[in-house]
Amino acid sequence: MRELRMGSGAALHGLRFGVCLMVMMVSGVGAFAQDKPKPVKIKASAIQVDMIHSDEIKLPAEFQVSLYEDLIEQLQKKGGFAHVYREGDRNATSAGELVILKSNVTGFKEGSQRKREVTTVAGETSIKIHCVFSDKDGKTLLEADVTGKVRFFGGNLRATYDFAKATTKIARENFSATT
Repeated sequence: MRELRMGSGAALHGLRFGVCLMVMMVSGVGAFAQDKPKPVKIKASAIQVDMIHSDEIKLPAEFQVSLYEDLIEQLQKKGGFAHVYREGDRNATSAGELVILKSNVTGFKEGSQRKREVTTVAGETSIKIHCVFSDKDGKTLLEADVTGKVRFFGGNLRATYDFAKATTKIARENFSATT
C-alpha cells in the first residue's frame, strides 16, 4: 500500500486555513453573519382601537365582534401600551402620544371546523385585514396587511384570535412607550 503524505508546506497552509475558518465562524465574521439594524420604534404610550370595518366583504356579526374584542384583549395583555382605548372613549383625546388603529376587512373565507378535524387539507378559515396605525392628526405611521387563520383544530372564530395576536406583535415591534 502506498501512503499519501503531505509536504510540510501544504500541511501548514491547511492548518492556517482551518484556524482562520474557525475564527471566522466563532466571531461571526462573514457576508451572511451581518445583523440587520433594528428599526427605531415610534414612541406611543396609548392606542385607540376603532371598530373594524367590513366595507366590501360580508362578514358575519360574530366575526365582527370577535375581531374587535380579541384585538382589544391582546393589546391590553401584550401590546406594551400604558392605555388601550376603544373607539369613542373620551379619555383618549387627552392621552399623550396616542396611536389610532383603523382596520378594514379585505378578505374572508369561512371554513368548516368539521372538515378541519377530519382532514388536514380542507376547511381552513382565513381573514385578511388592512391595518393603518396613525397619529392624532391622521398622519399614517404604519400600514400592514394582517391575516388570521385557523388551519387544523379549533372553531372558526379562532381566526380572529390569530389576527389579534399578529396585529399585537406588529404593534409591539414598532411602537414603544419609551424610545
